[in-house]
Amino acid sequence: MTVSQPAWAQDSHYLVKTDPRTSGRVMEILQTRAALPPELGHGDKLGQLSAAFLGVPYQANTLIGSRDTAEMLVADFNQVDCFTFIDYVEALSRAEDAAAFLARLADVRYAGGTVDYRHRRHFFSDWAAAEPHNAADVTRELGGLYVAVDKVLNRKADGSEYVPGIGTFPRTIDYIPASAINAQVLENLQTGDYVGVYTPREGLDVTHVGIAIRRDGQVWFRNASSVAGVMKVVDAPLQAYMATKPGMVVLRAQ
Repeated sequence: MTVSQPAWAQDSHYLVKTDPRTSGRVMEILQTRAALPPELGHGDKLGQLSAAFLGVPYQANTLIGSRDTAEMLVADFNQVDCFTFIDYVEALSRAEDAAAFLARLADVRYAGGTVDYRHRRHFFSDWAAAEPHNAADVTRELGGLYVAVDKVLNRKADGSEYVPGIGTFPRTIDYIPASAINAQVLENLQTGDYVGVYTPREGLDVTHVGIAIRRDGQVWFRNASSVAGVMKVVDAPLQAYMATKPGMVVLRAQ
C-alpha cells in the first residue's frame, strides 16, 4: 500500500491516502465548481459536480480502517462504491480549494470530522442522525404514503454486528414503498437529493445509495452500480430502478 501526502494535504492532522490522478481531478472539479453561477442551489451544484464521476469504475472496500487497523482518510477518484461516491460529491460541493476538500471530506465521512473508525458514518441514515448533520431526512415530506420502521441498526438476526466494534443503536427509518413512488413523489424530488434503497433486513437501513437528477423531463438515479456488466457510475431512470426494490429513503443536503 502506498500512502501519498500531496502538497495540499501536508497540514492534515490525520493520515491521508490518495494519488496524483485524484489530486488532479480534485483541482479540476473544483475549478468547475468555481465557475458555477453563485445563485445555483446546493442540489443543482451536486448535480453538476456528480456528473464528473459518470463512468468511474465501481470498487468496493476502498476505505482503510477497522477496530484493529488505524483509520486513514482515503480520497480515490479512480474507483468508487455507492457510499464513497456520495462522500466525494458532497465534500466537493462544500470545498473552496483542494486543501479544504480533505477537511470537508473528513466532515462528511466522519461524525464531528474525527477521522476514526468508530466515528465513521457507516450507515446512510447517519447522514441525518449523527451531528453535525450532513443532510435532513425529507422522506415524509415528499407526499403520499411512507412507512416508519423501528430498527436496531448494526444488529444482525443472530445478535452479532455487521460492523464489528461500533455497537448497535435504535433508529426509526422512514421509507416510501416502491409502489407508492408516484408522480407526486417524483415531482417533489429535487436534483441533488440523496436516495437510499431501503432494506427490510434486520439491522440495516439501506443497501445502496445514489443521487436524484432531474433531466429531460424525468428523474434519474445517479449511482455507482455494482451490477455485473455495468460496474461504474451511471444514470438510471429512478422509478424503473426502484420498481423491483422495497422502497426508498431520501435525504436532502442544505
